[in-house]
Amino acid sequence: MPVLSCMRARKCGHRPRKTGEPRSQGLIKIRGDQCWRDLTCMDFHYETQPVPNPVAYYLHHSPWWFHRFETLSNHFIELLVPFFLFLGRRARIIHGVLQILFQAVLIVSGNLSFLNWLTMVPSLACFDDATLGFLFPSGPGSLKDQVLQMQREIRGAWPKPRFGSVVRRAANVSLGILLAWLSVPVVFNLLSSRQVMNTHFNSLHIVNTYGAFGSITKERTEVILQGTASANASTPDAVWEDYEFQCKPGDPSRRPCLISPYHYRLDWLMWFAAFQTYEHNDWIIHLAGKLLAGDAEALSLLAHNPFAGRPPPRRATAQTRVRSRHGRWSARGGRKPPLHDLAEPENCSENRLPCGYVP
Repeated sequence: MPVLSCMRARKCGHRPRKTGEPRSQGLIKIRGDQCWRDLTCMDFHYETQPVPNPVAYYLHHSPWWFHRFETLSNHFIELLVPFFLFLGRRARIIHGVLQILFQAVLIVSGNLSFLNWLTMVPSLACFDDATLGFLFPSGPGSLKDQVLQMQREIRGAWPKPRFGSVVRRAANVSLGILLAWLSVPVVFNLLSSRQVMNTHFNSLHIVNTYGAFGSITKERTEVILQGTASANASTPDAVWEDYEFQCKPGDPSRRPCLISPYHYRLDWLMWFAAFQTYEHNDWIIHLAGKLLAGDAEALSLLAHNPFAGRPPPRRATAQTRVRSRHGRWSARGGRKPPLHDLAEPENCSENRLPCGYVP
């Protein structure tokens, strides 16, 4: 029964997890980026993860052998440790301890929101009463003593099943059969050499695949939103000023933030936007339009508005910057004209943007 309880609790915890189901997550890495196989992924992860924290800076500058150890440890915990569930009580407890420690390391090393905190909860089911007993007082009349007394009284007794318990058991068995049936394509996906991450196989969306960091970016690319009050934004002397986000890297002189388990959704989305063009992230155009309009709600999501106390900018644009291995930012591709072009008044109605413009 402890094994089934632990597995059921872990099943309930799969969807919100950052690392997803351990075996699935481990396999997607082994089958994915070459750096997971040559043990070099951790050379880049701390710098290129969505929202680094202060500790990530020091971990990034760790010796090469430490990064190899981290990658090997990741494979061990995600590929081998899950089988500890089937190896008896002691192995199951070790499984729970290692999973919780693993999630604690992820929490310390990056701002990955609340996902790793939630992942710890299912692992608690791997600890039985005897393991957790030291947390409670054991004197006469204590809670532990009362529980032991109740166990002695009902030992060997088989109470007559009640109608409510029969219905509940039938509902549990039915739910288990439904989940087993819905999990069939998920298991086939897990075993497939063409394993797919982050997808669903039915309209109910109850049992899905989830995975993260199957591929590791080797350089950090940032999308920097900018505005200008210059009358002619195309002239070389036009002054473009940067907007700063709450936690997303931008100004290299600003220390990384520490927000876990809190989550800045906009900062997180900007990390994904750096991998694609604005056509794949049309919400950026809407955001630029709100900046042009001086929208108070949109500006409240940012840490620094360079036009505070002044009229909104005449143009808003974005620039892609790449962070070098020496910690310096360099422009790549220059500014992206479509952002301010699409956010101009004559295009607002066509693109349904809440734009503002100072002629």
